[in-house]
Amino acid sequence: MIVIAAGLYGAGILSLRRRGLHWSLKRTAGFYLLGLGSFAVIEFGFLGVYSQELRFAFTTRIALLLFAVPALVATGKPVALAREALSTSPRGAALLERVIESRVIGVMGNAVFGPVFALVAFSVFLTPIAGSLRGSTVAQDVITVVVPLVGLVLVLPLTELVVVRTSLFIVAEFMLAFVELVVDAIPGILLRLNDQILDHAAPFVGATPVWFPSPLRDQQLSGDLLWFIAEIADIPILILLFVRWSKHDRTEAKSLDDLTDDEMAALTKAHLDSFTQRPPD
Repeated sequence: MIVIAAGLYGAGILSLRRRGLHWSLKRTAGFYLLGLGSFAVIEFGFLGVYSQELRFAFTTRIALLLFAVPALVATGKPVALAREALSTSPRGAALLERVIESRVIGVMGNAVFGPVFALVAFSVFLTPIAGSLRGSTVAQDVITVVVPLVGLVLVLPLTELVVVRTSLFIVAEFMLAFVELVVDAIPGILLRLNDQILDHAAPFVGATPVWFPSPLRDQQLSGDLLWFIAEIADIPILILLFVRWSKHDRTEAKSLDDLTDDEMAALTKAHLDSFTQRPPD
């Protein structure tokens, strides 16, 4: 995944350079060092090595792959780079826009879907399914690929403003995101406070390092870290929503200021007529 992502991003930069265009060094460093670097640290470091043996490594790894890695990858603005690189290819540009404007991206790209999806996904840790996934090598490999990709679909529409929203929808997203700030903590709290092993996984077979926590303490640490990450991850979403709201408001205000008095009067009349011409209920 690292090689493929690095190659595609590098190909986009080379495409711009051939046309005499420059791509920001800060964005390039963000993508390679922060985005792909964080992915490498998670997968090749402690969390990746002990993901099958330790519950808290498993849950923390998934939470970071879903929230942290996509957010750091987004600092490189990969969608903006793809648009610039494909601007000379009408077919490629049209395909990219169709994907961006698809219904799937439209649904997953709002700030409400992300926390709800995280709540449902993290609730799996409260069931025996988590134990089965943790013990399966195939499942671990699938998680490595699927979870960051899903995270990117959730994050990129917010960070790169690829999905157009109305003011009312943005306000609704902003209010619901505050509710999700509390709801997201539920799986972590339940893992932390429960005194029974919820995933029913079989005890680890073989010699274990002396620093390994007991199964119950392992579950409690998992809940602590999941709770913390889920709460912290909602803060950037709220900030992004506020930024998008302010940008959208400035754009609307400027479009209205550019109207002449006659155009503004006609727009107001058309708006009022839309109410007076409605049939009675």
